Amino acid sequence: MAKEASNGNSHVTTKPPPTPSPLRNAKFFQANMRILVTGGAGFIGSHLVDRLMENEKNEVIVVDNYFTGSKDNLKKWIGHPRFELIRHDVTETLLVEVDQIYHLACPASPIFYKYNPVKTIKTNVIGTLNMLGLAKRVGARILLTSTSEVYGDPLVHPQDESYWGNVNPIGVRSCYDEGKRVAETLMFDYHRQHGIEIRIARIFNTYGPRMNIDDGRVVSNFIAQAVRGEPLTVQAPGTQTRSFCYVSDMVDGLIRLMEGENTGPINIGNPGEFTMLELAETVKELINPDVEIISVENTPDDPRQRKPDITKAKELLGWEPKIKLRDGLPLMEDDFRTRLGVPRKN
Repeated sequence: MAKEASNGNSHVTTKPPPTPSPLRNAKFFQANMRILVTGGAGFIGSHLVDRLMENEKNEVIVVDNYFTGSKDNLKKWIGHPRFELIRHDVTETLLVEVDQIYHLACPASPIFYKYNPVKTIKTNVIGTLNMLGLAKRVGARILLTSTSEVYGDPLVHPQDESYWGNVNPIGVRSCYDEGKRVAETLMFDYHRQHGIEIRIARIFNTYGPRMNIDDGRVVSNFIAQAVRGEPLTVQAPGTQTRSFCYVSDMVDGLIRLMEGENTGPINIGNPGEFTMLELAETVKELINPDVEIISVENTPDDPRQRKPDITKAKELLGWEPKIKLRDGLPLMEDDFRTRLGVPRKN
C-alpha cells in the first residue's frame, strides 16, 4: 500500500469491479456507461445530467426526493430512452446496477438545511453510507460533492485541501458542514477498507440558471431582488468575501475529477474573490441600476472569507474556471425573469 499523505490521500490497489451482466460482453451489445446521479433534479445535478446525456454512450439514472430539486430541471430528458428518473430518498437503500455514482444529494442552502437539520445530517451520513454500500456491491466508482463548508470559518486564506478547517460542531450550520466532513470520512474509510474507487470534490459557491429563487444564497437573492425591483439586502458588514463559479465550469470540473485518477479531495471553485458589497454593486449595475443597496443583520457562523486554492485542480485535472462573474450573472437574469414572470423593460 502506498504511503498516505497527511490529508488522507492514498492509492490503494483496487480489485476490478464485478461485471454487472454477461450482456456487456455480447457481440451485438453496445456497452454503455450507466451513471447514477443522486440529487440530479437539483441545480448543479441537472446541469451535470445535461452534460452526461450529451454523450450517447451514457445511460443516466437520476434519483431525487424533490426536497430542493424539481422535475422541471430535467423535463427535456423525461421519456428519453437513455434516461431514467426515480423518486427516491437516499437515506433508504437503493438497488440498481451502475458503473459510476455522482453523489450530489443534499440540501446545500442554509434556508433548506436549517429548516430540517436532522434530515440534512441523515442525508449526509446515512445517504452516503447507502451510496457507498451500492458502490461496493456493484463495483462502481463514486464521486462525493463535498463542500467548502468543511473548512468552516477558515483561519487560513485561501483554503487548500490540506487545511483541516475551523468548524463549530454544535452551530446552526453544523448539520451541513459536519455532515459533509463525516461523508468524506466514510468515503476514505470505504476506500481504505474495501478498495472502493472514490473521488471527492470540495465545491465552492456556484451560481447559474435553475438556482432556487428564494434559497437564501447570495447570488440568487440579489438577482431575484434586482429583477423584482426590491432593495438588495447585504448582510453586515458587507466586507465578507465569497468566490463564485459558474455552473458549466463546475460540471466540467466534476466530470474531469470522476474520469481522472486522483481520489481528491480537490477544491473546485473560482478563485476570483468578491466582497458581498462588490457583488451587490455588480448585480445593480448589470441588472437593475434603479435598486438601492441596504444592510441587514448577519446569520450566525457566517464565514468571513471563502476562497479556494485551486492549484491541485489545475495540476491534476487541467481544470480552471473560464466564465467571469460579469459574464455569468446576465446568463442567470433571463432564467429568473422567466420564472418570476417579470419581462425586461424596453
